[in-house]
Amino acid sequence: MSGMVIIKDKKELQIMKRTGRALARLFLSLADSVKPGVSTLKLDKLIEEMLIERGFVSQTKGYMGYRHASCISLNSVVVHGVPSSNCILKDGDLVKIDICAKRDGYCADMTRMFFLGQPSEEVSNFISVAKKSLDKGIEAAKVGNHLSDVSAAIQQEVERHGYSIVRDFAGHGIGRTMHEDPEILNYGKPGKGPLLRPGMTFALEPMLAMGRHNVYVADDGWTVRTSDNSLAAHIEDTVAVTESGPCVLTRTGESNKGVHN
Repeated sequence: MSGMVIIKDKKELQIMKRTGRALARLFLSLADSVKPGVSTLKLDKLIEEMLIERGFVSQTKGYMGYRHASCISLNSVVVHGVPSSNCILKDGDLVKIDICAKRDGYCADMTRMFFLGQPSEEVSNFISVAKKSLDKGIEAAKVGNHLSDVSAAIQQEVERHGYSIVRDFAGHGIGRTMHEDPEILNYGKPGKGPLLRPGMTFALEPMLAMGRHNVYVADDGWTVRTSDNSLAAHIEDTVAVTESGPCVLTRTGESNKGVHN
């Protein structure tokens, strides 16, 4: 969890904030296109067009051979769902869209969930807990706390409601590149790891399962599924540690139907 954490100055944080807010607005524009009958490949093509229009460069396209501008993960897929013309959205799907993109030299990384149709009370609660766990992690990302205080806050919120934290994947530092130190686990004991300082920037991303936490990577080398086929949630924001408290760089203050923003 340690490693060299790159501190951003105020000018860099301002650029990251502009980048993050522009990406958040892209998600708001995207919301109406996430609907039954659309393939995840068509959605990814639309995302790529929207990124280019807004002056972004996708950070996933070309990464370790990955060919798409987004990851789109449905239902029991936790993360890294590969867009496909054969994967058609339908009523009852929980769709997680993850985009990392760079603009003006700095990256923003965010994931939002869209439920198609009317979720059951159980699914609605599950989505709500994912959102709350991210907010708890963000609240803990303040000067003087340790890095693992963020991890512990996420885990406690998820497990308090009887859900499981996926342990095989983690959040990360972010800045000029998509992945910087440190790795940020979604579980752990508080009070460990580096002290948080102003100018640190993190991509916080709780990943949780309605059933057990075990996952496996599919034959395509990317798609991560829950081993018991239970529903999975994933939500992510890019966050800066500042003197005046955590600043979420990938939220606009606006809201939109279906987007947990």
